[in-house]
Amino acid sequence: MKTSYLPVPWVYKEVIEEQIEKQAEGKVFYFGEENDISSVTGKIVKLYDLPGEGEFVKLVPENEVRIDRIITLFGKPGAAYNEYEAYADACMDCMGGYTKEDLEKE
Repeated sequence: MKTSYLPVPWVYKEVIEEQIEKQAEGKVFYFGEENDISSVTGKIVKLYDLPGEGEFVKLVPENEVRIDRIITLFGKPGAAYNEYEAYADACMDCMGGYTKEDLEKE
């Protein structure tokens, strides 16, 4: 499931630029193609725009991640962090996998 690119606030791009300047290496957690949580380890070497697709970071070894799908970048919140946090909080409203009928049986 490919999602549409959402513009990213400048603050997240600044963090990416800082990491490129520092030549920092680390782990990036992001939402993958199937909206699953994926991760990659490497060094960000480039921030670039693909017309019609969005903005991406290129990591060494050969990986690229769309920046609006980044949950954390080297331990710092990314543009998709709030979306990730919403998934974690969603279960607070649920019934732990039980249906109303299951709870009435007990």
